[in-house]
Order: sequence, then C-alpha cells, then structure tokens
Amino acid sequence: MSVPISESCIDQVLNTLKFTPDGLIPAIAQQHNSGEILMMAWMNRDSIEETLRTGHVCYWSRSRQGLWRKGETSGQTQQLIEFRWDCDRDTLLLQVEQAGVACHTGRRNCFFYAVREDKIEKIAKVEIAPEELYN
Repeated sequence: MSVPISESCIDQVLNTLKFTPDGLIPAIAQQHNSGEILMMAWMNRDSIEETLRTGHVCYWSRSRQGLWRKGETSGQTQQLIEFRWDCDRDTLLLQVEQAGVACHTGRRNCFFYAVREDKIEKIAKVEIAPEELYN
C-alpha cells in the first residue's frame, strides 16, 4: 500500500463505513500472499486513520480502552498491504504482511482450535513462548 493516503481519501473511507453504536468495526487480518486468516480484532475511527496514514496496522483494544499498535511491545508487526471492506460496509479485511506470529499465544494465527472427529483439538503449535513476546 502506498502511504501516505490523503486526508480526503481517509475521510471518504471513514464516512463510508458502518460502525457499531460504540464506534467499533470488526477487522479480519489476512496474510496477503497466502490467504491465511491471522486474527480478528476491533478498530475505531482513530485506529483506521492511523493505519491508513502510516501503513502499520493499529487496532482498538476493548480491554485497555486505547489504541493497540500491533507489534508495539512484541515486535510482531503487521504492515498494511490493502484495506478492504465488505458489501454491508460493517466488516474490514486487512491484507497484511505479518512479521512473526500474529497471536498473543505465540502461534502463527489465532484460529488454532478445531472440531475434529467429535473432539476439540489445538491444531497449531506455539512458535514463540508468550513470555518471550512481551518482556
């Protein structure tokens, strides 16, 4: 994605999207060159604006009630490749270049639980110990 994005384009995007009553919109992060779904998080107007301005993905942390710059403490960053939204304008798809793992559990992606043969399994191994991500 070429940055910077103009203020007028950012305003158009923000005015196009449909946010929840609390000002949020779900965002799915996808590895741009493989299609792997990495994670789902929330964004608000400020995080979208920062993401489009910088090209580095920024989310809204509901638990901390603040901006969450992906990789700020762990180093596991997401570079925005393409910013998309769905036909209802209420869900985002961020195509990204993921550096390292996307999940705070140390796995490549957050979708590692599966139902297989009538039981729940963890289908991905931890690549980086979580305590190594956040020291």
